[in-house]
Amino acid sequence: MGPVTVPLEIEQTEEQEAAAAVPEPDVPWVTVVHNDPVNLMSYVTYVFQAYFGYSKDKAHQLMLDVHHKGRAIVSSGSREEMERDVQAMHGYGLWATLQQER
Repeated sequence: MGPVTVPLEIEQTEEQEAAAAVPEPDVPWVTVVHNDPVNLMSYVTYVFQAYFGYSKDKAHQLMLDVHHKGRAIVSSGSREEMERDVQAMHGYGLWATLQQER
């Protein structure tokens, strides 16, 4: 039988433990809806209201951004949430992508 190893306790101050327990904030991801020549503006407004629960005014403003600027950020959050939102937009027939905010 070889030598017995005894685990050592590593002492950390409360400050070090607190710092280790708090993860770095994740850089947010966003869902971007792009303009397309197919969908009516009223339909895009409807999708933003139906899926995201936005008010008619907010949904209309986002639709105008898509129409005039070519794109609009419609949601932000974790990568997984944004992947879900992009898939939902595709399900509605909209052109959407996700990207990491910088």
